[in-house]
Amino acid sequence: MSDEPTGTQPAEVLGEEAATAAPKEALGGETSAAPAAEGLAKESHAAPSVEAGAAGEQAGAGRATAALGDDELDGQVVPALEALLYAAEEPVPAAELAEVLAAVAGEQQRSWAAAVSTRLVERAAIALADRLAAAGSALQVLEVAGGLRLGTRPQYDAWIRALRQVERPSRLSVAALETLSVIAYRQPATAAEIAAVRGVDPATSLRTLRDQGLVRITGRKRAVGRPFTYGTTRQFLELFGLRDLDELPDPEEFEELLDR
Repeated sequence: MSDEPTGTQPAEVLGEEAATAAPKEALGGETSAAPAAEGLAKESHAAPSVEAGAAGEQAGAGRATAALGDDELDGQVVPALEALLYAAEEPVPAAELAEVLAAVAGEQQRSWAAAVSTRLVERAAIALADRLAAAGSALQVLEVAGGLRLGTRPQYDAWIRALRQVERPSRLSVAALETLSVIAYRQPATAAEIAAVRGVDPATSLRTLRDQGLVRITGRKRAVGRPFTYGTTRQFLELFGLRDLDELPDPEEFEELLDR
């Protein structure tokens, strides 16, 4: 049975507002030589920004890093974090950022080297997000796929698309989107299990999703024939602005997201 229903119009995976521009995403962005225009396939507004819940996080982080003065935080740590997020090609976990900051600060004998921690990174990320917002910057800090990154704000999508000469967002067929939805909520899932839900052979959709980096083989199921099992990728989390799979919305809401 064919995986792609005939006469079906492809559904849009990335809405106009969902494309992110550069190696920078609000609380999770990647960087490159052409920062503001890279990563069109990445979301910027969908991902939770650092400003969200900043008050509570900042209070806890502030207590943990009380030894670090505001001048050092704003004048040294925040700029260093901004540089790291700008240069990163994918979301970077707070623990990794803390490790890099501590190592370099120690080498340079910075007074705040011993105060570096993941909480300090979170505090600096909030400060950076506030600074960018206050300055009216097109950039924002994003927390997505288990890490932080810089990204452009969605209202600048049209300019970025024009620069990169991209006429419309990437699209996936309805069949591929349905397959992606099944995998997202049932992973690890085999082709047979996906077919049981959709009623058609998912081979074509699986190949498309793997080519687009949204799905990967996670292993083999302990069953007759040892079939491959499939799961979503980190790129999937980035695309839909999720910190991790625990943030998947209800299936009905996810279907609405796919239809945008």
